[in-house]
Order: sequence, then structure tokens, then C-alpha cells
Amino acid sequence: MDYLAGLNKEQRAAVEQTEGPVMIIAGAGSGKTRVITFRVAHLIRKGVDSFNILVLTFTNKAAKEMRERINSLVGTEAKNIWMGTFHSVFAKILRVEADKIGYPNNFTIYDTDDSKSVIRAILKEMNLDDKLYNPNFVYNRISAAKNNLIGWQEYQNNPQIQADDFSSGRGHLGKVYETYAARCYRAGAMDFDDLLFKTNELLKLHPDVLNKYQHKFKYLMVDEYQDTNFSQYLIVKKLAAVSENICVVGDDAQSIYAFRGANIQNILNFEKDYPDLKVFKLEQNYRSTQNIVNVANSIIANNKEQLKKNVFSEKETGDKIKVVRAFSDNEEGKIVAEDIMQFRSTKGLKWNDFAILYRTNAQSRSMEEALRKLNIPYKIYGGLSFYQRKEIKDLIAYFRLTFNPNDEEALKRVINYPKRGIGDTTVDRIIVAADKHQLTPFEVILNAGQYVEKAPASLHNFATMIQSFQVITKNLPAYDAALHIAQHSGLLKDLYEDKSVEGLNRYENIQELLNGIKEFSEREDIEEKGLDVFMQDVALLTNDDNDKNKDADTVSLMTIHSSKGLEFPYVYVVGLEENLFPSQMSLNSRSDLEEERRLFYVAVTRAEHKLSISYATSRFKFGTLISCEPSRFLDEIDPKYLELDFTAKPAPSVGSSSYADERTAWSRGNNSGGDSFSKPKPQPVKTTQVLAKAHVPSPDFKPSDTSNLQVGMEVEHERFGFGKVISLEGNKPDIKATIFFKEIGQKQLLLKFAKLHIKN
Repeated sequence: MDYLAGLNKEQRAAVEQTEGPVMIIAGAGSGKTRVITFRVAHLIRKGVDSFNILVLTFTNKAAKEMRERINSLVGTEAKNIWMGTFHSVFAKILRVEADKIGYPNNFTIYDTDDSKSVIRAILKEMNLDDKLYNPNFVYNRISAAKNNLIGWQEYQNNPQIQADDFSSGRGHLGKVYETYAARCYRAGAMDFDDLLFKTNELLKLHPDVLNKYQHKFKYLMVDEYQDTNFSQYLIVKKLAAVSENICVVGDDAQSIYAFRGANIQNILNFEKDYPDLKVFKLEQNYRSTQNIVNVANSIIANNKEQLKKNVFSEKETGDKIKVVRAFSDNEEGKIVAEDIMQFRSTKGLKWNDFAILYRTNAQSRSMEEALRKLNIPYKIYGGLSFYQRKEIKDLIAYFRLTFNPNDEEALKRVINYPKRGIGDTTVDRIIVAADKHQLTPFEVILNAGQYVEKAPASLHNFATMIQSFQVITKNLPAYDAALHIAQHSGLLKDLYEDKSVEGLNRYENIQELLNGIKEFSEREDIEEKGLDVFMQDVALLTNDDNDKNKDADTVSLMTIHSSKGLEFPYVYVVGLEENLFPSQMSLNSRSDLEEERRLFYVAVTRAEHKLSISYATSRFKFGTLISCEPSRFLDEIDPKYLELDFTAKPAPSVGSSSYADERTAWSRGNNSGGDSFSKPKPQPVKTTQVLAKAHVPSPDFKPSDTSNLQVGMEVEHERFGFGKVISLEGNKPDIKATIFFKEIGQKQLLLKFAKLHIKN
């Protein structure tokens, strides 16, 4: 049986090209994951040792899905493949090699909150204004430097960087970076960026280590290559330098993470690194209808920097894409919620067939309110994940401290939780003593009588407890060790005694964490099942991996960034307004604007069957109602694929939240006075000219008798506003009037349907 028979011609060619550098340009919905998994399976079937294959992804979810598919094709050999996220794979290597760059093998991995906590402490110690040196800004500045492989020494010695910092009044950033790096090193901790930064350092300073992994990984595959940053690019290039059997898969049209350091040039210029490159383009979209694909193509065609491809669909033509105008963000939410309710009831759909996508999290408010009013269940993705809840972080901090007592952030988190009489003053004295004597805080605690004035006896008890946990974890399985720590730390008892609803939820969350550890310890696909291994898995979870209830029957609400990689039968993209989408921040350069356009492309290509796009003509911003104009991106969509819905009525009075219920369906280009801008006369009328301003009819507006309409008369149209009759043609009852409207230009309307009000 030909196991490749199910692939199309281009997919199969990409799978069978196993040797040398390969780039697979995979359009949206083109079966990218299928090609990667079959390619890996094909390598193994050809006799390549599965231990010599490295597959890098951006989420653990993607890696797990690929491994399961490969397992179905080649069996248990799939377990031997080095497959995972960049961070998880190189954390695994660093666990073995970290001592070569001065780190313990049991180093802690700091998440974003841990890193910002360290930065806040440093800013406080240096007496720096936390408004000027906002911890989020400082963290992002350091992160960007690491992603570009700029260490603190180079940061301080770079004239351009220093000039930028001093001109912005932040001349101490270099010192903050230096102190932050030293503090992490002392704690035996690496942040997420360090996992790549330190891997680059390891491979640069130790050619023997580089040589070892170059010969180990004889075949490399990188998924979502358009999302790689400079640090990731360099690691991959170094590892592939010997065999050059490297295959990168991605879509430049879906490069949307520049704010995280992703560099689209990595995929655009890949051929410069490998002149012998073989390029395969996966252009058939198996996900979306033809109309949706056509809309996506017309959008992305406006980008100058791109790898040209002709994405097509052989699915049904599908409905035209509805463009909805609302008079406010609240009405926009009401329209979307009503639409979802109607489709679900008339077509027998589930709630999870629907997704609402927006540019910023703040837009969820109006959507949530509208869904709640109709009792529609929904879930917001990208919110607080399970592992970011306080009680979960508290117990995990105990685990971290057990395996790495030098972990200062974990120590500060639990030293007095549950309360054991160790106040903030004592903790400050411990930190000061540690800095003064070049010790870790835990080393100070072990000798508290020597270093800490008025040291409470509970410090000794705390140190003894942590040391006992270290002994226990060496002799007990992961679940038993975790349960022991939860019980003997006092955390479980403290939560159990809180009988409030919140307390009960926190206690149940701890039980859920323990259940997760139990499941982990019973997995058959991993050999090492200690609590320390579980801890590493948790530390490396990506945002897409945290949620355990994604199959719940709820409408999905998320930012477009969060939606990448997902698909839904019915998709609503809301807030298509200038300065919102594209965002105001993106209007400073072509590259930023093109990234926003790629983001719109990603949003559109999440839809399988039906796509709706909406915008509001007014929206509250910082408590003020502002006027909005439709996004320039709407202008870039070929109008023949659109159906315009401008039937929403304005609020009957200021301050009222109700709207007229009458919504007369209409489509443009018909013979009933509908919008005919697809064939403008005498000059093209841009989509946004039609969308731009929602005309509010005059108080005395009502359709007039037009049987005596004459050229030169001034009229008002319910949607198009005020205009003057230019010409009349035809015979009753099919007389057509050509009217020039002040806001949108010239229109030809059939009088019997036009509903014009003749001005006196």
C-alpha cells in the first residue's frame, strides 16, 4: 500500500525531497502539518535513525499532534524523534550541558512574572522611577536585546543603544540589564529568552558541543519558520551547517509576531543561505470556501514583501463575505450575537462552531455584553491560564525551591505563605545580607543567626522543611512527592480551611494540579517521570497549551494573534476601523502596515464556511465617544466577493441602548435601489467611500411621491444622504434616476424602490 497516495502532487514532492535544503511555502489550510508528519515518517521508512531527526515547533500542542500522527505511520520509532518547541528542545540540551557555561543542571526557568518581579526589585534598589522605567518596558527591552543576541556587556558598549536610552531619559537601562543577568545567574535561573540566548552562547564558546549536536541532528525540520527570530535562526543555521539537510516550513503571509522579535526576512531570504534550495509551494486550501480564499488573496496581494503564490480552493464557492456597519461598538456586538443565535437555531450548529476575532483584548467587552444578554455561552482565550493562578504558582514555587534552593523568586513567594511569622522586614534583611556577602538568600537562611539580625526561629524551621522536601523527592514518585509537599508546607490545609467560594475553587485547582501530576506519572510516552521533569514541562508550556477545556461548547472570543493555527466554521472579524485595525502604531512604516495586513489575512483564513466582517462608526475610547472610519483594508478587498449590510439603524435617542428591530436585508448591485458601486459610473468608487459615513436620516424623513421628480431637484436617501438629480431615463414604472450624492458620489437608482425624500 502506498502510504503517500493521499497526498496531492506538490505535497508528495515536498515529502519525497529528503536531502539538502528545502523550503515549503504552505498557504493557509494547505495541509502543512500533514506534509511535515509524512516527511518525517518517510525519512524513518527510508532507514534514517529516528534519534537523528530534530523537529522544531512553536507550541507543544503542535509537537504532540505531529508525534501522534507519525506514530500512526511508523509506530514506536516516533518516540525517539527530538521534537518540541525551540525552548523545550534547547532546555533539554542545556540540562545536559549547562555546567559548561556556569549554570547548574537543575536551573530554574523563570516565567514572565518571575522576570518582572526581579526587575521590579532591582528598580526599587536603584531608586529608579518605575513610571519612566516601567517594569514591562524594561523586561521587553532586555528580551529584545537577548533575541538579537545582545548581552549586557554589548548593550552597554553599543553607542547607538546608549544614545537611544539616554535621549529617552533611561540611561540606567544597561546597568539594570547587567544586574538582572547577575541576579538570575546567582539564583541558578534562566528566563525564556535565556534558553535560546544561552544555547547560542554554548554553541559559540564550545565547538565540541556544537560538533556533537551537528552530527546528532542529521535532519532538521522547522515549522512556522516565518515566526523565528534572529536567535532561533542562528541556532538552526549552526546545527544544519554540516549536513545541510534542513527543511523549513511556513507562510510569509502569516508572519504576525514581529512584536515578539520574529523576523520575516528569515523566510524571505532563506535562499541566500542555501543557493541549492528546493522550493515547494502548497497552494491548495482545503479549509475555506472559494470566496473566502479569494478575499484573502485580494488582501495579501497589496503587500510588497512576499513570496508570491497562488492559493486556491476547490471547495464550494460559498456565501459572499458580509461587511456589516454598526453605529457603535455596542451595536456591533448586538448584531454579531443575534447573527450567531440565528445561525445556530436555523442550521442546527453548536456554539463552538463560532469564533469572534478582534485586534485588541479591550474589544471583548461589547461582545461579551451582547452574548450575555442572549444567554450565549462563550469563552475568552488568552486570559489567565491555569498555571498563572496564584494558588498554582504558590505550590509550584515550593516545587521549584525544592529542586533549586537558590531560586530567589520562589523563596520570596513562599517563605511566609502560609504565614509562619517571617515578615517583610526579615526578608529584606535576608536579601541585603545575601548581596553583601555574595551568597544566595537560602544560604543566608541556613546560617540566619550569623547574618540576620533578630532572626526568628521560624527561619530555621523553614530551611529544615525545604531540605526535607529535597530528600523526599529523591525517593518518591512525582505524584507522591507533590502531595507530600502540598500537605507538609501547610498550603493544602490553608486552602481547605477557607470555606468561601473562592477558597473552594482554589482548593479544587490544587487538586486538579495534583491530578495532572498523577496523569503525567502514568504516561507511557516518557521514560523520566520525576517531579523535576514535570516541572520542566510546566515551565515550558506555551499559551496554546495551557487550556484544558478547548472542546467545551462555547463561542470562542480571542485576539487574532491567539487564533493563528485554529479554524472555525463561522468567523466574525470585528472592529475593522482605521487606527484600530490597522492599529495606530502600525502606520509609521510600510513594514509595520504590511504586518497588520498579514494579521488581517490570518483572521480571514480562520473561516471555513462563512465569514463576516464588521466595523462601528463610533466607539468609546478612554471614556470618550469617538467617530471612526472604516479600515483601509476593506478598500483592498475585491468588491465582487462582498455583500454589504448597512441596515442597522441608529439609536432613537441619545443615551438609549435599544435599536430599531427592523433590518431589511438587501444586497448590492440588485434592481431594488441597492448599492451598485461594483460598477461605478463614471469613476470607481472605493469601498471605504461607501462605508465611510453612516448617514443619519433627517427627523422629518419619509419617502416622497417621486412620480413628478425632475432633474435638478434635491433629495435625501435613507443611506446615501443628500444629493441632486442629474438625469432621468426610462418609462414608468421603471424610471431610473442618476443622482449625485455629496458623501459618496454618483448613483443610479430605480425610483420605485429608491424611497427618496424630496427636499422643499
